Amino acid sequence: MREEIPGASGVEPQRLGGVEPQHLGGVEPQRREHVPRPVDGDAMAPMVAGAAYGMLFLLGIVLGVVGGFQHSWYAGGVPVAALAWLVVLFAVPYGMGRLMGGKAGALVPALGWFASSFLLAAKQRAGDLVIAGDTSGFWYLYGGVAVLAVAVIVTRSSGSWLLRSYGGA
Repeated sequence: MREEIPGASGVEPQRLGGVEPQHLGGVEPQRREHVPRPVDGDAMAPMVAGAAYGMLFLLGIVLGVVGGFQHSWYAGGVPVAALAWLVVLFAVPYGMGRLMGGKAGALVPALGWFASSFLLAAKQRAGDLVIAGDTSGFWYLYGGVAVLAVAVIVTRSSGSWLLRSYGGA
């Protein structure tokens, strides 16, 4: 039986807590072929973040479409639905920004809301509007822009997502 020098075959023996593995009964342990490791979480982080921001944009579009059709409920001349939507339009982006850890988490659903709401407020070929130019429409659109801006501004950021290291660098 020839004596192996550690590292001579290109494979270092595994160390457990700084101790060489022991051979039981003089039998050499079998050498294992290289087994590829599964993808770790750090490699998937950019894809998961991109998917999360895509879903936040879709959430903003849904908020804009539902709010565009449901903002004009009045109670005694007061546009209560439009005012309730202002609370929702502050809470959702602010909450998403806090959960995502930055202002981009609040800005992305706001952009989705802008896109859908202002398309619904634009005059169509037939002359129809979903968000009309009445009191509830003005509260919903202009108040929505204001509360979304405030939600993005007051969201704390845990650091720039552009400057984060995702493992490899």
